[in-house]
Amino acid sequence: MAKIQITQTRSKIKCPERQKRTLEALGIKKLNQTVEHEITPQILGMINKVKHLISTTEV
Repeated sequence: MAKIQITQTRSKIKCPERQKRTLEALGIKKLNQTVEHEITPQILGMINKVKHLISTTEV
């Protein structure tokens, strides 16, 4: 399966609690941290909810 790298590029300080939890569910705990996930509909849905806070690249 294809993989995707997700990097947090903007702060989550003034974001709603729901978006903070979405970042934690993706495995991102701090700014500029990069995680790698397989591309699934669930992961793509989470990425779509916090796309203004992250950047993505396909691996």
